[in-house]
Amino acid sequence: MEFCPKCGAILIQKNKRYCCSRCKYSTKNMKKLKTSEKIGEKKKIDIISEKDTEIHPIIEQECKKCKNKKAFFWTLQTRATDEAETRFFKCTKCGFTWREYK
Repeated sequence: MEFCPKCGAILIQKNKRYCCSRCKYSTKNMKKLKTSEKIGEKKKIDIISEKDTEIHPIIEQECKKCKNKKAFFWTLQTRATDEAETRFFKCTKCGFTWREYK
């Protein structure tokens, strides 16, 4: 692709000549442009385990499965906006998840 040296528009090929549609500049010679790009090594992607992604606060709540006393805690609005949100718990020991409605 070549650009007009006068106005900067793209030159269009018409019969063996390259012409500018804005300022009527034309030329027979087309400069050949060469581009290249170096691609570096790909960076290593670390694998994150599920245990590393737990960012919820830990509270004292007894697990219904293993009777552990600590659980992760979060809330979500699972019903209509005028109703109370749902509280979710996940045991820090066995990973069992349960919910409570207010």
